[in-house]
Amino acid sequence: MSAALLGGARMPASASSSSSSRASRRIAGGRRDIHRTAAVSTVVIGGGGGGGSGELQQASASLGGGGGGAQQQLSIHQLSQPVLKSHGASRSSSSFNEIGQLAGRSSVTAAVVVAAPPPAPPAAAFPILPVSIAAAAVVAGLAGKAILDKPSRAYVQGPEGGAVGTVGTEYDAWTQEGILEYYWGEHIHLGWYTDEDLAKGAGTLLGSNVKNFIEAKFDFVDKMLEWSECPPEPAMVLDVGCGIGGTSRHLAKSLGPKSKVQGITLSPNQVARATALAKEQGVDNASFRVMNALAMEFEDNTFDLVWACESGEHMPDKKKYVQEMIRVLKPGGTIVIATWCQRETPPAFNAVEEANLKFLYEEWAHPYFVSIEEYVRLMEGTEKMATVGSANWVKNTIASWRHSIWVGVWDPWPVVFAGPRIWYKTVREIVTLERMHRAFDCDLMTYGMMKGKKAVGREEKEEEAQEQEEEEEEEEEEEEEEEEEEEEEEEEEEEEEEG
Repeated sequence: MSAALLGGARMPASASSSSSSRASRRIAGGRRDIHRTAAVSTVVIGGGGGGGSGELQQASASLGGGGGGAQQQLSIHQLSQPVLKSHGASRSSSSFNEIGQLAGRSSVTAAVVVAAPPPAPPAAAFPILPVSIAAAAVVAGLAGKAILDKPSRAYVQGPEGGAVGTVGTEYDAWTQEGILEYYWGEHIHLGWYTDEDLAKGAGTLLGSNVKNFIEAKFDFVDKMLEWSECPPEPAMVLDVGCGIGGTSRHLAKSLGPKSKVQGITLSPNQVARATALAKEQGVDNASFRVMNALAMEFEDNTFDLVWACESGEHMPDKKKYVQEMIRVLKPGGTIVIATWCQRETPPAFNAVEEANLKFLYEEWAHPYFVSIEEYVRLMEGTEKMATVGSANWVKNTIASWRHSIWVGVWDPWPVVFAGPRIWYKTVREIVTLERMHRAFDCDLMTYGMMKGKKAVGREEKEEEAQEQEEEEEEEEEEEEEEEEEEEEEEEEEEEEEEG
């Protein structure tokens, strides 16, 4: 808006000065009230000649801008109307009425020039609301990451080394919730993926159905049994850390009715579930007990095959774990172990590796891990093994970690309907599964496979020789009986022919 111009007047100087000063203040106030977007650009206050008639004349009103435009005569009433219809006639009308009254009293001549509205005030430099939301999201994300990066289920042993400690209670909870069984099936361990499966994308998000996640676990059991080189139909089998009995029942079916499979676990809920599933499936040669693997209640030399699949991770004393399994293994029997291991040292772990291992220890109730090489040393250290072998199965098992996540992505409903507590717990499991995958992928962790045959001592050899001799004698007697039966049948046939 341009400045107000005050012109000369033919009235007394003192009267002109005081009247003009009061009028200017009143007009300026009214002009502000009209509307800030009103098109009033110039107001000229002047006196009338020779005592003035008090008429309002337009001194210079140019509509549409530009010099030499047509002049338009406006009355006080017209000046008091709003410039835009949308502005109404409230404060602006009353303000112009005041101007008209002032002009009538003071013989004021006013000239108004109408121009375009001023530009709208500039918008705020930053969108405050979106920025606040983004900042809140960042803070929430950082807080969530801090929570998920802090392990929450560290290993705690039961009273006086008892069976039910953190491990037992965690598996009790998982069994009761049913989520783990729904997605992982009866086998709570990794699966086996052939090179051909992996080439087709098995275990990836889009290749989740290339190989069934649960079927991969059955394949792992079959592959582990084959690799163990266990003789067919072992009479007594021990499954150390049997979970809900998936492997125990599968072995019982695969080995046949002559084999008796005994599963042990720290979790009472797992024993109950394993027993119920065995009954449902009609597996009579598998049974389950709650028992501490570091203090087993079995006699020495009891089992022909000792099987331990992913139970060593939870053992607070790896040496005792190995010693107990070999103690209850018969001379000449087979032991086979599958377990998550950390890489051999040296070189020593750096700070990042130590932090990652600490999380993996304390999130899933693991006291600590050892290397494949350390398990071999522990087995050989018992001085009771005739042979010991090992292998690293990372290549054919690592796909399990992310595969277990993708099956939940494609079928989320059991978790969705389980409620907030399971939502939170599932998010923690997903984070841990991914961190496990990365640890195995960078060789911080390895998938350890160990096997061996228990040595046969002099006494055992004598017993074995005696048993073999007795078996040979029984076979000879059976052959003699068969020969006698054949001779009798021939004699009967000859008598029938003669008759």
